[in-house]
Amino acid sequence: MPQPCVYILKSARNGRYYVGHTTNIDRRVATHNAGGVRATRYLRPWALVYTEEHPDATAARKRERYLKRLKSRAALEVLIRSAT
Repeated sequence: MPQPCVYILKSARNGRYYVGHTTNIDRRVATHNAGGVRATRYLRPWALVYTEEHPDATAARKRERYLKRLKSRAALEVLIRSAT
């Protein structure tokens, strides 16, 4: 079974971030860049800048909600920098 993960994308158009979760990161990023996600369609292209794996889908969804509730670009940038 694929490993659930949380991911952060960065828009090449304006530098905004998008947080999501999936079990197939390659397919999901391709879907974002193909315009298949309404929330990200107009800020394409997107680059994958961060991923973190989780033991199950519930944990991944909780982490995604936590990161989205931060509403803080600075907090996301700290997280991304800490992973590199």
